[in-house]
Amino acid sequence: MTRVLVLNCGSSSVRYRLYEGDEVLTKGLIQRIGEADGDAADHDEALRNLMDRLDLGGLTAVGHRVVHGGERFTASTVVTDEVLAAIEDLIPLAPLHNPGALTGLRVARKLLPDVPQVAVFDTAFHATIPPEGALWAIDSALAKQWGLRRYGFHGTSHAYVSRETARLIGKPVGETNVITLHLGNGASATAVRGGRSVATSMGMTPLPGLVMGTRSGDIDPSLIFHLHRVAGLSMDEIEDALTRRSGLLGVSGHNDMRTVLERREAGDPDATLALDLYCRRIREYVGAYLAVLGRVDAITFTAGVGEHSPEVRDHALAGLEALGIAVDPDRNARNELIISPDGSPVTVCVVPTEEELEIASEALRAVRSEGQPED
Repeated sequence: MTRVLVLNCGSSSVRYRLYEGDEVLTKGLIQRIGEADGDAADHDEALRNLMDRLDLGGLTAVGHRVVHGGERFTASTVVTDEVLAAIEDLIPLAPLHNPGALTGLRVARKLLPDVPQVAVFDTAFHATIPPEGALWAIDSALAKQWGLRRYGFHGTSHAYVSRETARLIGKPVGETNVITLHLGNGASATAVRGGRSVATSMGMTPLPGLVMGTRSGDIDPSLIFHLHRVAGLSMDEIEDALTRRSGLLGVSGHNDMRTVLERREAGDPDATLALDLYCRRIREYVGAYLAVLGRVDAITFTAGVGEHSPEVRDHALAGLEALGIAVDPDRNARNELIISPDGSPVTVCVVPTEEELEIASEALRAVRSEGQPED
């Protein structure tokens, strides 16, 4: 059996899981790092305390979640000094996320110098999107100079869930077309053909695409110019409005879908509008990705909202029966793995995501690949 430690280091937190094979030996969360009442003074102390507590004997690798790999990293990568420098260069593309991962990588390398550290990138799964799906119709010289393209996110989730969906419906991964819907506080849709991402809703950043808890999702880009020129808002104020005060929160005053559904049930028109916007956007992407794929074997819901909200699943796919997409109300209410009626042309699934397990698997794959002799 192999042991892999998975670390997800944010700016003030560390999530961890220790795997032996597919089994979780232990997991936890270190919070409020650097705060007066926090669990640790800094990441060095947090990881040092963590590793003192854990039995890390026989550790094969440490897998680190890194949000943005840019164009440089299209697969999980064993970390070297050069890799660390490249991840640091990518901070402008993910200023809220990459710094924490970078700190975790550096500290873990210092504390476990003999164990391979592997960077597992959220963006890597989407590196297979063809140019017509990854690029925008803007000045190509400008796009190349600044790396302006669709990178996509939630890659570990979409990769894991699309494979599990193929297994669930009894088809080989290479012959299965799936639309995966990762619906949490952040949300994204991905079209997966034969195990490869060919379209995804997020872009250069996690802001565009589906309506999210506090993010707007797709908007008219000119809205930004209008708010700057006419409303007098600074670019920082506009960015804050679109990333932290939009989405469900901006429309209804609540970013938690459970509260939105409760308020809707109580007759709150803002909550009703928020749900309608949220579900219509999902429906629009499902339709678009049906066109991209040409044939869809399954649509799969995952993550917090996707796994636990029958109301959202039903509302998001309502009216698509003519396209072979339907939800069985009883199966949906019971949160079954398959919630479409028997014989449906498109199977609708609910598959719990296991992003940490995917990171562990990717870390092992990277270590084993590096150890193979060249042809």
